[in-house]
Amino acid sequence: MDKNSIIGFVLIGLILLGFSFFQTREAKERAKQQAQLDSIALAQRIASGEIDTTGTTISISESTLPSDENASGSTSSKVFKDSTLAESYNGEASFPVLENDKLCLTFTTRGAQPYSARVKDYYNHDSTDLYIFKPENCELNLNVYTGEYIRTKDFNFQVVEHSDSVLVMRLPFDGGRYIEQRWILPEDSYQVKNLVSFVGEGLIPRNVSSFDIDFKITVPRMEKGYKNEVQYSKLNYYYSGDKKPEEIGRGRNGSKRLQSFDWFACQQQFFSAIMRAPDRFASGDLDISFYNQDDPSRNLMDCRAMLRADLKPGAKVSVPFEFYFGPNHYTTLKSYDEKYEKIIPLGGWLVGWFTKFVIIPLFNFLHRFIGNFGIIILLMTLIIKLVTLPLTYKSLASSAKMNALKPEIEKINAKYPKEDDALKKQQAMMDLYKRANVSMMGGCLPMLLTMPILWAMFRFFPASIELRQQPFLWCHDLSAYDSIWDFGIRIPLLGDHLSLFALLMALTMWAYSKLTMSNQPSSNDPSTKSMQFMSVWMMPIMMFFICNNLSAALSYYYLLSQLISIITTWIIRRSVDKEAILAKVRESYGKPLPKSKWQQTLEQAQKMQEEQLKQQRRRR
Repeated sequence: MDKNSIIGFVLIGLILLGFSFFQTREAKERAKQQAQLDSIALAQRIASGEIDTTGTTISISESTLPSDENASGSTSSKVFKDSTLAESYNGEASFPVLENDKLCLTFTTRGAQPYSARVKDYYNHDSTDLYIFKPENCELNLNVYTGEYIRTKDFNFQVVEHSDSVLVMRLPFDGGRYIEQRWILPEDSYQVKNLVSFVGEGLIPRNVSSFDIDFKITVPRMEKGYKNEVQYSKLNYYYSGDKKPEEIGRGRNGSKRLQSFDWFACQQQFFSAIMRAPDRFASGDLDISFYNQDDPSRNLMDCRAMLRADLKPGAKVSVPFEFYFGPNHYTTLKSYDEKYEKIIPLGGWLVGWFTKFVIIPLFNFLHRFIGNFGIIILLMTLIIKLVTLPLTYKSLASSAKMNALKPEIEKINAKYPKEDDALKKQQAMMDLYKRANVSMMGGCLPMLLTMPILWAMFRFFPASIELRQQPFLWCHDLSAYDSIWDFGIRIPLLGDHLSLFALLMALTMWAYSKLTMSNQPSSNDPSTKSMQFMSVWMMPIMMFFICNNLSAALSYYYLLSQLISIITTWIIRRSVDKEAILAKVRESYGKPLPKSKWQQTLEQAQKMQEEQLKQQRRRR
C-alpha cells in the first residue's frame, strides 16, 4: 500500500467520524424536541383520564391545566388529590411589602407573586406615583405537576418570614412538603432575587422534568407624548455570549418563540421590567402588544412570557430567578454586568461607540458641576463644535471661496448657455476651481464625517433618563415635546400641539440653508433648482414635522448647532479676501493649471523612474 492510499483511507475515516458525530448531535436535538412534543401530548391524555401516570415521564404543559372558568368556580366543588390544597385554595389573600430607598414592591399571597411595583424618586409626567405595573396588573404563575396539575396563582401561600428586605411564602402539602417562594430585595437596589423551591420527598415526581411560568405585566403610560413613548418601548431578549440583546416590537405588536435564553426585558421608554434565569430558560414564547392612545385606563402595553424551566429530581429542588424593576439608566444597568445596558438605544456600532465613550462621559462630567441641563446641552454643543471645527473649517472655507468666485462663474454660465455645452461648462468650472484652489470633495467629506455625531445625539437625547422632567426656559420636560399651543384635536403628521423648539430649529435650518445656498451661482438647470428647493424649504419643513413630537432637548440641540454654524460661516466669510482670490484667478489665466501636491509627487516619482531606466540602458 503506497503513501497516497494510506492518506486516502485516513481522510475517509476522518470524514466518516465527523459525519457520525454530526448525525449523533442532530439525532439528540431531534429526540429532545420530540420528547417535548410527546410529553405535552402525554400530559393531555393524563388530564383527560385516558392513562395513569405511573412510570411515565411527564413535562407540564399549560394546555393540560384546568381552565380559568373551572378555577374560578365555586370553592365547594373544587377537589384536590392533596387535601391540604383545599384550605389554601379557599384562603384569603394578604399583601406584604418589600421596600428600600429605591423600590416599593407589594406582593399578594395569592400565588406568592408581585402585586405592584412603585419606583421611588421618579414620577409620571402629571406628578403622580410611578408604577412599573399597578396593583393587579402583574401575574407570575407557576404551572407544575405535583401528582396533579396545579397553578400557584389559584392558591393562598402562607407567610413564614417577612422583613423589609426578605419575604418567604409557602404553599403547604401533606407530609410536611411545600412549594416556597423566597423574595429578597437588597438595600439601594432595583434588583429583586427570587428562589423557587420544591421541598419534600415525592412532591415533584422524579419523572417530571420541567415546570412552566406565566409572566404577564401591563405597563401604564408614564410620559406626556404617546408617540415618543411608544416609539422607544419594546421587548428585548438575550442569549448568553451574544454581544447585545435582540428586540421585538419597538412601537408595534410582536411575538417570538425562543430556546435556551438568559433574560428578557419589557422596556418602556425610560423604565424596564427584566426577568433573568441564572440557569437559563429552557424555552419561551414572548409577546408584546400596545394599547391605543385613547385607552381609558391609560395603559401603554402588555408584555407576556410563557416560559419553561428545567427541573432536576430530588427531595429539595431550587430554581433561582432575578427581576429588575427600575430606570433605564446606563450606569445603573451596566453595574449588574448582564448586558442590561444594551437595551438603551444608542445607535449602531460606530455611533454607539461614540455615544458610550464620548457623549455619556462628557454629559456626566458636566452634570457634576452644573445642575441646569439646558446649560449642559449648550456647553456640550459648543465643545462638539469646537472639536469638529478642523473638519468643518475646510468645508466652510471652500464655501466662502466659491462665494468669491461668483462673478467668474456667471461668466462661464453666460459663455455656455446651451445644454449641448454642459460638458464644456463643467470642464470650465473644474478649471476655475483648480485655479482658485477650491476642492469640492474636500469640502463635502469633512461634513460627512460629522454625520455620526448628529445621529448619536439623535439617539441619545430621547433615550436619556437624565433629561426626564428637567425644565428649561418655557419647556417643563426636556425629554418630551415643549408645547406652546395645544390644538385640542390631532392634525395628521403634526399632532395636537405646537413645539416652539421644533419651530425655532426649523427656522434656523432654513436660515442656514439660505446662507449656504447664497454661495451658489444662479442657474437655469432644473436639477440644481430642485436641490436648492429641497435644501432651503423641504428639509426644514420635514424636520419640523419630525421634531414636533420628539424630545425638546433634541430640537434644542439642533437649534444651537445651526446657530453656531451660521455664526461660524459668517466669521469665515468675513475673513476671506474676495478681491485677492479673484485677482489670483485672473492672473493665472493663460498659465498652466496649478498642480496639487499629490500630482507633483507623482510627477517626481515618474521622473526618478525614467532617470533610473536611462542609467540602466547606459550601463548595458
